Parts: sequence; structure tokens; C-alpha cells
Amino acid sequence: MSPRAVKSKAKPAAPMTVVVLRLYIAGGAPNSMQAIANLEAVCAEHLKDGHRLEVVDVIEDPRRAMADGVLVTPSLIKLSPGPAAQVVGNLSDRKRLLLALGLKPNDE
Repeated sequence: MSPRAVKSKAKPAAPMTVVVLRLYIAGGAPNSMQAIANLEAVCAEHLKDGHRLEVVDVIEDPRRAMADGVLVTPSLIKLSPGPAAQVVGNLSDRKRLLLALGLKPNDE
């Protein structure tokens, strides 16, 4: 008996869109720590592995913040996919954060 080719009925995985984020913080300031916690919670729930986050500490790298035009911390910038968006503050306004990330809030 010759081996038969088995055709898989599974669909190929769709390419995953990766959300690229940059969070500017000021060291261990309470609002900065809260922003990190809030962002991590939203990413874990809604983006899973579909995101890339860069955290920039403006105390360690003030020139980077100035070059990027960041005047207030914490500040989150969604770099891609477009359109770009920015949220300032400790990211506790979950609905605003989800909208900035291009996600639909659960209450709609």
C-alpha cells in the first residue's frame, strides 16, 4: 500500500497586525508606574502577543523625549498601524486608551 497525502483542512493563519507603541515615563514616578500597569493590562487582554512596546525613561534619555516632541509624561504614542495616536496621563481612562489603540471598547 502506498502512503496517501493527507490534505489539511486547517486554514493558514492570517498575518497578525502588530501594534507598535512607545511609552514615555519619568523614572519611578507614581503616574508613570500606573501608566505601565494600565497599559500592560490592556495589552494582555486585547493585544496578546500582537504588540511591541518600547518604554523610554525621559530622566535617563531627555534628548530622546525632546527630539520626539514629548513634553509631558507619561505619554503613550501608537506608532503603527496608522493612524498614529497619542494619549497623555496614567492611562486609567480605559475607553480612551482602547480607542487610541484602534480597539473597540467593550461597552459599545
